[in-house]
Amino acid sequence: MDNNYKETMKLANQLCFPLYAAARNVTGLYTPWLKPLGLTYTQYIVFLVLWEKDGISVTEIGARLMLDNGTLSPLLKKMEKAGYLERCRSKEDDRVVLITLTDKGRDLQEKVKDVPDKVASCFNLPEEKAQQLYSLLYELLANQGYGK
Repeated sequence: MDNNYKETMKLANQLCFPLYAAARNVTGLYTPWLKPLGLTYTQYIVFLVLWEKDGISVTEIGARLMLDNGTLSPLLKKMEKAGYLERCRSKEDDRVVLITLTDKGRDLQEKVKDVPDKVASCFNLPEEKAQQLYSLLYELLANQGYGK
């Protein structure tokens, strides 16, 4: 086994690991504010999409969040059972399931409005570097075919 192979196989040399660890760390920062409301991070980001544009299809939500239907459908069913949203078939195409917020789902936005600032305050990263990281991550995603 050559030394170059050994070097490429070290955890410290893997781009995937700091991305994975940082993603887990960042999503974990939301827990103290979301858990008391009975929300997971994934539910929170579904709400972010629906607060931007209500009454959209499961497929569109999945595309925005880069989640497949197998992940999204059980999550939406749970959110519906909690009274946050309604699922109904499109009148134009019954294969399409539309998601609409209930009053309870819309009202939740007020309860979480401070969460982004609270989470941002946990980072010790200058604004310029945060913007650079944001741009690089979206560039990486675009190079992988996401966000198109």
